[in-house]
Amino acid sequence: MSRLSESIPATSRPRERLLTQGAQALSDQELLAILLRTGTGQLHVMDLAALILHRYPSLYELKFATKEELLTFPGVGEVKALEILTVIELGSRIQKAFQPKLGAIRSSVELAGQLMEELKDYQQEHLLCLYLNTKNEIIKKETLFIGSLNQSIAHPREIFKGALRVSAARMIVVHNHPSGNPAPSGNDLAFTRRLIECGELMGIELLDHLIIGHGRYLSLREEGFWDQA
Repeated sequence: MSRLSESIPATSRPRERLLTQGAQALSDQELLAILLRTGTGQLHVMDLAALILHRYPSLYELKFATKEELLTFPGVGEVKALEILTVIELGSRIQKAFQPKLGAIRSSVELAGQLMEELKDYQQEHLLCLYLNTKNEIIKKETLFIGSLNQSIAHPREIFKGALRVSAARMIVVHNHPSGNPAPSGNDLAFTRRLIECGELMGIELLDHLIIGHGRYLSLREEGFWDQA
């Protein structure tokens, strides 16, 4: 049976389904119809999408479509043809892409040395999170909060949201003390305790919390805080 005979009725609303159910719930025909946006006076966009997919029975074959071939379809001008080719190429590059690595964590001393240089001139507290894979390679480094480290500003929810987004296995949080003294405050300790507890529940280990001062740092793990938490 051809794709034309199996096509979704023209009354279908793929954009609405995309909003309510997500892209994964849509058929190839619906996704292509959204990309095409419009059909012609005689051909609904869903039918145009079905016509294209009938010419290319698999997405693998569509991958090799040329601009000249796409221009033969009614309602497909140069702009639409180029958009389809662009999406095909982008999808191919995404499939081949690797998660970026920003170096591996070997020791808190080495990491703190790099961050002391980065944070030395900041006049406000900055909270950074380094998300790691199972090999302790940094897959993302992100500044999440600026300001005093208290529960109203720095919330574990935002930190773990970032970890889930990149499928992190572990993480390290870092913040600076503009005063230059890296001694932890009560808020620092309470915040770290909450992160440890949340990490244990979610299966994302908090490896350390570094506090950066002027030319010196403090590792809460090395100071034995993990044994007390």
